[in-house]
Amino acid sequence: QVQLVESGGGFLQAGGSLRLSCAASGRTFSTYAMGWFRQAPGKEREFVAGISRGGTRTSYADSVKGRFTISRENAKNMVNLQMSSLIPEDTAVYYCAARHAQSATVMTTSTDYVYWGQGTQVTVSS
Repeated sequence: QVQLVESGGGFLQAGGSLRLSCAASGRTFSTYAMGWFRQAPGKEREFVAGISRGGTRTSYADSVKGRFTISRENAKNMVNLQMSSLIPEDTAVYYCAARHAQSATVMTTSTDYVYWGQGTQVTVSS
């Protein structure tokens, strides 16, 4: 079992930056592929970014490429999402997700993941 707790959400103006963090419980964090998803009101949950268990491979949604960066600190059981040049369309609840991985796999669909955090709200005003 892995428990995930997101933090760092907030309200800010377009063009600003924000760093989300996800703290994971357990001793085997380095064996988990991690991802960030988001869900805006009235929309389906969508993939934002993913990272392999060792951090060597990453993947991003086209809508955030060049603006968001996912990283992880396995020694601290943390995964982060650095967001910059935020736009109102980035407004959503952001979720951290995890799944045990046998290899350096990056997972990009919600059904790939087993464990989810409760989410943190990010609101970007125009």
